[in-house]
Amino acid sequence: MKIKKMAYLASIAIAATIISQAALATEGGGSTYPMGAENYLVGALPPPGFYTLFYAEHYTADTLKDNNGNTVPINFKVTADALIPRFVWVTGNTFLGGQVAHAILIPLVRLDVNVNGTGQTKTGIGDLDITAVALGYHHSNKLHSVLGLDIFVPTGDYDKNALANIGRNYWTIQPVYAVSYIDPAGWNMDAKLMFDFNLKNKDTNYTSGKELHFDYSVGYGFANNWVAGVGGYAYKQITTDQQNGINVPNNKGQAFAIGPSIKYDNGKGFFITAKYQQEMDVRNRPEGKAFWIKALLPF
Repeated sequence: MKIKKMAYLASIAIAATIISQAALATEGGGSTYPMGAENYLVGALPPPGFYTLFYAEHYTADTLKDNNGNTVPINFKVTADALIPRFVWVTGNTFLGGQVAHAILIPLVRLDVNVNGTGQTKTGIGDLDITAVALGYHHSNKLHSVLGLDIFVPTGDYDKNALANIGRNYWTIQPVYAVSYIDPAGWNMDAKLMFDFNLKNKDTNYTSGKELHFDYSVGYGFANNWVAGVGGYAYKQITTDQQNGINVPNNKGQAFAIGPSIKYDNGKGFFITAKYQQEMDVRNRPEGKAFWIKALLPF
C-alpha cells in the first residue's frame, strides 16, 4: 500500500576479500535495493496524509554462485538484520491524473561478514532511499498502480578496504512501476518493477551494471481480512560492470526467490505482511534466504 520501498540493507557488500577470489555481479556482489523487500499492497496509495511504514529483514547466506551457477569453494557467511522506517507523505495534489506523494526511507542495519575465518561486523545507518515523486492511480476499486522515481543516496559507512560495508558508496537512480490487484474475498496480485542506473564508486573507479528486477506476491483472500499465498523477487543484471573504464567479463548476476507470504489488514488503515523467501537459480551472487515483515501505521 505504499510507494516504492526501501533503501539499502542486505545488499551485502561482501567486499574485496571475496571479490579477489570469485567474479561477482555488481561491485561486492550486492545491490542498492534489498531484493524482495516488497509484498502485498505495494501499488495502492492511501488517501492524503502522513504514514509510517516499517520493514524488518533477517537475511543469511553461506553459498556463493559463479557465472555457471556452481558453488564457489569459499568458506563464508553473511548475516544482515535491518529495521527500516519509511516516512510517506501523500499530498492532496494531483499531477497527470495521479496522486502526488513523496517519501524517505532510513535503513538501520547490522551486517556481519565472515570469509575464510576472518570476520567483521558493522552497525549503522545505511544508504537513504528518497522517493523524489510518486504518482498513484486508482483504476477501479480493485486495481491500483504507482509510478515513481527513487534516488539512493550513499550515506552509509563505506571503506574500500573493509570486509563489511553498510553503504554502497555510489548513487543509484531507480524508476519504479508498481501495481496491485486487491480483492478481500478473491485473488490478490502485486508487482513492483524497478530498473537501477548505478553511478560510479569514485573510491574504486568501479561502475556496477544496470539492473532489472521485480518483487511480486500472489495470494487469495479469505475470512477476517487475511490473504495468504507466495511472494519473492526476480533479478537480472542487464549490462556488465566496468572498472577503470574496462568491462568486467562473465559477471552478470541473476537470481529468483519464492516463499510463503501472508497479510492481515484491519480495514482501518493498518496492515502487516510477513514473508519468507528462498533464493535459487543464482549467478555471480550469494544464495541465501530472508524473512521480511512490513507494517503500515497511519498517523
